Parts: sequence; structure tokens; C-alpha cells
Amino acid sequence: MDQTETTPTQQTYHGYLCLSSLLSSQQLFSKSHDEMLFVVQHQTSELWMKLLIHELQYARECIKSQKLNVTNKILARVSRIFELLNQSWGVLRTLTPSEYTKFRGILGNSSGFHSFQYRLIEYMLGNRDVGLLEFHKSTELDYETLAAELRQPSLYDCAIDVLYSTVEKDEDSAPPPQLTQPRKPDKEVQDRWKIVYEESDNYWELYELAEKLVDLEDYFRRWRFNHVTTVERIIGCKKGTGGSSGVPFLRKRLDIVLFPELWNLRGDL
Repeated sequence: MDQTETTPTQQTYHGYLCLSSLLSSQQLFSKSHDEMLFVVQHQTSELWMKLLIHELQYARECIKSQKLNVTNKILARVSRIFELLNQSWGVLRTLTPSEYTKFRGILGNSSGFHSFQYRLIEYMLGNRDVGLLEFHKSTELDYETLAAELRQPSLYDCAIDVLYSTVEKDEDSAPPPQLTQPRKPDKEVQDRWKIVYEESDNYWELYELAEKLVDLEDYFRRWRFNHVTTVERIIGCKKGTGGSSGVPFLRKRLDIVLFPELWNLRGDL
């Protein structure tokens, strides 16, 4: 039987989605009515990030195999997920400072700053701040997964390899992957992307890949902006529960550029 075929089973909606465990995972530690909002907001964000990682891993493999039509479909989905995550900040912004204060104390040192999945997404996309790896040492599996990610090329590194093998067909001169540091702009990489944009009919799949990457970063930037705005609206400039400086730290993250050549070339066209 073809693996895509299904046979009648006794499977139920409740059982298939493991709803008993899923819906019993919202453990509240205060009497505040609003704590449930805070927990569900973060748990659902982690679920969507799990899907993001799943899709980004597949997209990277497709780029390596030069299946760019599939890659572009997957990256379109990734952007839609980021769009949904952006919209979810609007729900959390209904939490006022006085409401949050009622249960903030029970959070201890827990913070979204320590989200392993968020860190992995940043590493996969090329923002490889090795110093932040130290915050995950307390969970061995998370630490090892992040360290393993730093040993392989990012999604964008793989895209650059395809760029060099396609435009002027000089794969051997492609810059090495930037494994343990954030990407710095490379003029030669930018010039090759410029050729793709100027001759898009000849390099359509690469052109579409470039635009899908820009879409992705566009939504990711909005996510960061919504994050800092929401935090400032709720706690002002207090320190974060995880030990970061809070809003000042998040504002610095707004300046991060994941795919610099794709943004810089726009001024050259």
C-alpha cells in the first residue's frame, strides 16, 4: 500500500492531537485571572516556533539540493507563520502593567530571553551570537542542539552557495559559511545578487528565493519591533526577569540584519 494512503482507524480528534496533555499544560502559580493569558501566549508561540524550525530545516535541505521551487513554497509558509506571531502580540498587549505586576513575581528568573527554540531560529537564519549560547548550559540537550547548529551553514549560507554555482558558475569561490559569528556584508555576494535582480528572467528561481528571504526578514523585523513595544508598554524600562536589561537590550536587537546583501543591493538598482 502507498504510504500516503490511510485506512479506517479508531483514531479520535482528541487522541490524535493529544489534547489531554496539551490542555493540562497550563499550570498557573498565582490567583491572577490574567496569568492564563501570559502562559497561553508563550506556549502557543513556542508551538509555532517548533513549526518554524521544522520548516526551516526542510528549506535548508531543499536549497542544498537546489530544489528552489520547493524552497520558495516553504519560505512563503515561514513568512505566514511570522505574520501570525506578529498578530499575537496584539493579544498580549491587552495585559496592563498593573495586571502583570500581580503575577510577575512568580516568574522568578524565567524569561523568553532563554527560549531555546527562538535562539535556534536565529542561529538557523545566520544571527550567530555565540555568547548567548551560555544561557542554555543548564539544559544539556538544548545546549548540544544549539552547538550542533553552529557547526553547519545557515540557511543563507546555503543560498549563497547556490548563488555562486548558478551565477557565473564559480562555486569554488563562494565565501566560507560564517559559522560562529553574525554575517557581515560581502560586496562580491551583493554584486552576484544584483545580477540576479537585473537579469531576473534568466535566474527566476534565485530571484524568487531572494525575495522570499527578504519577506522572511521583513516579518522577523516586525516581530522584534512588536516585542520591544509590547514589553515597554507592560513593564516600561524595568530589567527583564531573565537578567537582561529589558527594553534597551531588545532595542539593540532591532539593528540586526540577517541578509545584508539583499537589502544593500536595492540602492544599487
